[in-house]
Amino acid sequence: MDKLLDPASYDALWIGACAHQLQRHWRTVDPDELAQVALTLAHDPALHGLSPEAAVSEWLRPIAHEAVSPQCLDVQPVRHA
Repeated sequence: MDKLLDPASYDALWIGACAHQLQRHWRTVDPDELAQVALTLAHDPALHGLSPEAAVSEWLRPIAHEAVSPQCLDVQPVRHA
């Protein structure tokens, strides 16, 4: 079988690319832990059907939404006199 078409090779590349995308968000997390998260994402058919970048963005969406929510920032409006 051609190595380029081997599903196991594709999965390994997808998981590696996914782990790399995760590392862009969490630079201080151990790469082995990120690879485990990527492996978990690879077992989700909805995410594995996406590109690694899109899968990570989709998986992080609830966290990203919470991070920019004004309620989470607890910011008071600035009033000018």
